[in-house]
Amino acid sequence: MVNKLKEFQSIALYSSKKSKRANQIFVQLIEIAENLNLNVIHPSSSSLIPSKKRRLVSDNYVKKNADIVIAIGGDGTLLSCSRKYGLEGLPILGINLGNLGFLNDIDPTSLTDNLLEILKGNYTVDNRFFLETSINKIKSEDIALNEIVIHSGSIAQLIEFEVYVDDTFVYRQKADGIIINTPTGSTAYALSGHGPIIHPEVNAISLLPMFPHSLNTRPLIVNEEVQISIIPSKRSFISYDSHTKKSINRNDVIEIKKTKSKLNLIHPINHDFYSACRNKLGWSLGVPNKSESVNE
Repeated sequence: MVNKLKEFQSIALYSSKKSKRANQIFVQLIEIAENLNLNVIHPSSSSLIPSKKRRLVSDNYVKKNADIVIAIGGDGTLLSCSRKYGLEGLPILGINLGNLGFLNDIDPTSLTDNLLEILKGNYTVDNRFFLETSINKIKSEDIALNEIVIHSGSIAQLIEFEVYVDDTFVYRQKADGIIINTPTGSTAYALSGHGPIIHPEVNAISLLPMFPHSLNTRPLIVNEEVQISIIPSKRSFISYDSHTKKSINRNDVIEIKKTKSKLNLIHPINHDFYSACRNKLGWSLGVPNKSESVNE
């Protein structure tokens, strides 16, 4: 669906890092919201600094009273914001202050025009799923929007692990670790490991061994509905979006699957995933377009 969707009356402003640029955008957003007579909510967990006249509120208050959360920063800020609020169903909009980020797609130079259209209900919604884990049948509270990584915890140190998909044995592998990522995470950490780029609308999970001790190892794409089980043969570590890191023991059974809840990621109407790939990954770089070729 594109036009016209729900209008937003109450907005929460969030950033996970302090920066002069983020606070400048913060002030600009407050001015836009006040001109539209919108309610502005300030989470106490945010690094943004409102004036003393404005009340700081808890994350639970945000979840109950905000219509949308606007994340100001890079993809790290949006990941943090998504884990806090997106899992609860709150729509998330990202304003990009980073470099390579794929999730925050509103540039500060076009902020006012894009935001006014979005607040009026002219936007698109992109549904993304999270990954959750159970370790030895005990569910973890940690979730990941990008990827879950099981690794040795040391540079150039192999671990051995077994991989199962829906209780069917897939392979036994020696590697530095394995990345289990969503389509959202295919343009994040997995990208540096030469994993496949997966369009957000593809219902899949990718399994990518890290520096495998094998010449015939390749990434594996599976349906998003499956349950993936990893069993390491030695003490290892598990991390969620490079945010939380925990130790896991030899022969622990790590079960990974998508969450029932999904992230509602808000985009301007002109958002284009392929355009983002061209601009951020340098696709077509050095290749003249047709008009340039004709002129030559």
